[in-house]
Amino acid sequence: MTVTAEHIREKLTKDLGAVHVDVEDTTNNRCTTSFKVLVVSPQFQGKPLLQRHRMVNTCLAEEMKEIHAFEQKTLTPEQWDKQNAQ
Repeated sequence: MTVTAEHIREKLTKDLGAVHVDVEDTTNNRCTTSFKVLVVSPQFQGKPLLQRHRMVNTCLAEEMKEIHAFEQKTLTPEQWDKQNAQ
């Protein structure tokens, strides 16, 4: 399976109910498949950072087998709005 930024975006949007997902394919900067993602989901509300990251990792468990480097930032919609207001 070839993992693409669009595939990751669609899966996170569908499975985590994300209201905003940015996926950057950083493979060109490295020797193997790598991605940087920003996920904004109401499902993160009240959850600590580690639990949010586990939710993303669980959602992408099959894809992670093909990904060498994965950087993620997870926010609630409220955190996203506050960050964009600054």
